[in-house]
Amino acid sequence: MPDYLKLKKSNCQNCYKCIRHCPVKSIRFQSSQAHIVKDECILCGQCFVVCPQNAKEIRNDVPIAEMFVKGECPVAVSLAPSFVANYPGATIETMRAALKKLGFDRVEETAVGASVVKTEYEKIIKERRQSVIISTCCHSVNTLVQKYYPEALPYLAHVLSPMQAHCKMLKEEDPELKTVFIGPCISKKAEADESPYVDCVLTFEELSAWFEKEGITVEAGEDHTEESRARLFPTTGGILRTMVCDDPEYTYMAIDGVENCINALEDIKSGKMENCFVEMSACFGSCINGPAMDQGQRQPVQDFIAVNKYAGKKDFVVPQPASEELKHDFDYISLYHLMPGNIEIEAILKKMGKTRPEQELNCGACGYNTCREKAIAVYQGKAEISMCLPYLLGKAQSFSDTIINNTPNGILVLNESLEIQQINAAARKIVNVKHTSEVLGKQVIRILDPRVFIDVMQSGRGVRDERVYLAEYGKYVDQTVLYDRNYHIIMCIMRDVTDEMNEHLKKEKMGQQTIEVTNRVIEKQMRVVQEIASLLGETTAETKIALTKLKESLQDE
Repeated sequence: MPDYLKLKKSNCQNCYKCIRHCPVKSIRFQSSQAHIVKDECILCGQCFVVCPQNAKEIRNDVPIAEMFVKGECPVAVSLAPSFVANYPGATIETMRAALKKLGFDRVEETAVGASVVKTEYEKIIKERRQSVIISTCCHSVNTLVQKYYPEALPYLAHVLSPMQAHCKMLKEEDPELKTVFIGPCISKKAEADESPYVDCVLTFEELSAWFEKEGITVEAGEDHTEESRARLFPTTGGILRTMVCDDPEYTYMAIDGVENCINALEDIKSGKMENCFVEMSACFGSCINGPAMDQGQRQPVQDFIAVNKYAGKKDFVVPQPASEELKHDFDYISLYHLMPGNIEIEAILKKMGKTRPEQELNCGACGYNTCREKAIAVYQGKAEISMCLPYLLGKAQSFSDTIINNTPNGILVLNESLEIQQINAAARKIVNVKHTSEVLGKQVIRILDPRVFIDVMQSGRGVRDERVYLAEYGKYVDQTVLYDRNYHIIMCIMRDVTDEMNEHLKKEKMGQQTIEVTNRVIEKQMRVVQEIASLLGETTAETKIALTKLKESLQDE
């Protein structure tokens, strides 16, 4: 399967949002990067829409379209009716004018093909060809059934999509014609690659970028074509609104969003339903909320109103092809999934710290609905153990708690209101607190002078290894105070140096006592020497100098 959706590796930020929103979990997360599992993907484009880092990108087919318009063969555009939502105020005529500036020879409405398709749906019901009928306009829904719900394959309407039906009509008029479909859908690129009728697909985002590059503006206009009811197709229930739904034996319903479609398919495959026509669209709100609409144009209410206003009250005047000409079969697409047994699942859960059922939180942070789904994905190589947020938090908490509670240094964490958020055992010992609960959430002034914390917070300059005497506790500490503006916390690290300081003071006191004794001895000896020197008639100057130096030397020590 080609890369219709690609990943910008440098932008992936481990948020798992794409996995959470992928309805079939066709995303593999490996080495801190998300990768689309192409064989499992239904190209609904939800990962593209929700990615906060814009890490996903759609295959750009503008170069192919540019090559076509520069070639010798005429090129026609099949323009999806949702264009009125993407280009406010535009009409088919103003779009035709803009597209011809790009070099296209013809610009026609896909809604013409939609009108043909809806008529064929009516015939299927009238002729009782199928009891349960699922519309096949949405390629993502078709792929969902082909890959994940083969039991529902018989219920798919065996009819071409409006895109294929329209491009087939265009090619029948001119076999040399190249056809380019333009719409809001990613999966149409895959459908086109499988179709003999569609040569290229562009999204509205691609078209807008091309217009911008060429300096082309789509003008506003007016359209009063009454024969254009099929323009309603890109809205939820739009297919049904174009159909004659008057068979009393049939139930008609519209379902949008892949999750809702999955629930409906679960119901349908049970075989308990009969005589119903189900319009299905992968996108909530249908095509006007397609993944490749311009990002600034996601206004579901206004978009619905625009489409509703633009559509006429009558069908397009177009010849209806024979049913055989519109026939399209859908084959089962097999997927191989290596499934673990209970022993393997339990072993993986144990690695995630989940040894009991109550530890399986099913929080969905990893992107999977349950811990067991995540364990299966790990077994299949689509997920990593570390994607479990409670597991990571628990591991980090355990690791940090081990360090904090076993370090000999006292650690105190405050918020900006100077309330104690965390205090370890070493800090409690320093400030004579038995239990954490006694001070947790309380003002730090209850145990320490808050001035240093206020100064550090106001100045933004930390204090490092400042020796402080805590008079209330009779202890000396080397104190480091740091302020983290990003996390709005103040951290205080205290090293108890009381014993070291007491030993130093003890030595200092002993030294002082030694000096005092020495002073008395020196003074006594000086008197004796002076007396002897006086008797001998000698001066005492030299002796005094020598004894003074001895005294100073003792003081220095």
